[in-house]
Amino acid sequence: MSAGMKPDKAIELKNIRRIAVLRLSALGDICMVVPVIRTLQQALPQAQITWIISRPAYNLVEGLDGVEFIVIDKPRGPGDYLALRKRLQHERFDVLLAMQAALRANLIYPLIQAPLKIGFDARRARDRQDWFTNAAIPFANEHLLDSFLAFAKTLGIENTVIDWRLPIGDAERDWARQQLAGGTGRVVIVNPAASKAERNWPAERYAEVITQLQARGAQIILTGGANPEEAALIQAIERQLVIPIKNLAGQTHPKQLAALLEAADCLLAPDTGPVHMAVAVGTPVVGLYAVAPSWLSGPYRQREYVIDHYDQAVREILGKDPQTVKWGTRVHDARAMQLITVDEVLERLSAVLEGPAL
Repeated sequence: MSAGMKPDKAIELKNIRRIAVLRLSALGDICMVVPVIRTLQQALPQAQITWIISRPAYNLVEGLDGVEFIVIDKPRGPGDYLALRKRLQHERFDVLLAMQAALRANLIYPLIQAPLKIGFDARRARDRQDWFTNAAIPFANEHLLDSFLAFAKTLGIENTVIDWRLPIGDAERDWARQQLAGGTGRVVIVNPAASKAERNWPAERYAEVITQLQARGAQIILTGGANPEEAALIQAIERQLVIPIKNLAGQTHPKQLAALLEAADCLLAPDTGPVHMAVAVGTPVVGLYAVAPSWLSGPYRQREYVIDHYDQAVREILGKDPQTVKWGTRVHDARAMQLITVDEVLERLSAVLEGPAL
């Protein structure tokens, strides 16, 4: 067993027959759980894996081979937890991988019957997750995916499987081809908004980059959610464009978005879920990072096109040494993303799409 495991809770791999995995959201994190599932399947072929997941996230991984799903709505009150307790009362697991550390998820863990419940280490176990688990992964300064894989390693599984295959069907791929029909040039998906506005790059800079790409014959498609903040950013971008572009924001099912990213040549995006969806389908990402470091939440093992000004933001905005700040430090300031210039974004896009220069 790993150093993160409490000895009295150790369990032999050969005796594991049922594993519960809880990760309810969000789409990017759901993508990163898939390699963990593949790792468990390879190491423990005798084990049934049950993934407890929220409905929007399930829409991305429905049909994942060899996995049983329990699809729930995120609990919002005592009644929801009572209903979930009733739903889970006859389920028995050997191990629970508590892969979400947030209050609503933490309160679900007592409802899941398993002698071994593995959570995050003390630094990453938010909202007192340690109260509801009895073992923990070891702490490391590592990418989010590596922290997820640490759950398997804590069980004693050493050989990890970086297999992202998402269950995208012919219908989704046909839909994606239809969206690209009639267009010419290399396809760049621009997903401009993150879940937190502080991670967004300015609309006028997106518009300038898109205009430059259009002048060079690229086909640009906007994607994103339908919430008011994302819609406002996308509308601000569109107002500054002379040549209109296709806007699919708020119009894609998760598997459709994954299929669209698979068909594209590149994704341009800040720190947001579609970055990990693009990695999962093998599409290069020009990622924009300054609020958080790309080594933590950027495209996994695909950082050659990433623009990362986190260290500069920590020094200039927080006035701290990036080598000594605590794990999880964020630069909560709109000036951070403004450190990223149009020229360096175009340079990275050039490297992806054409080589030396756009």
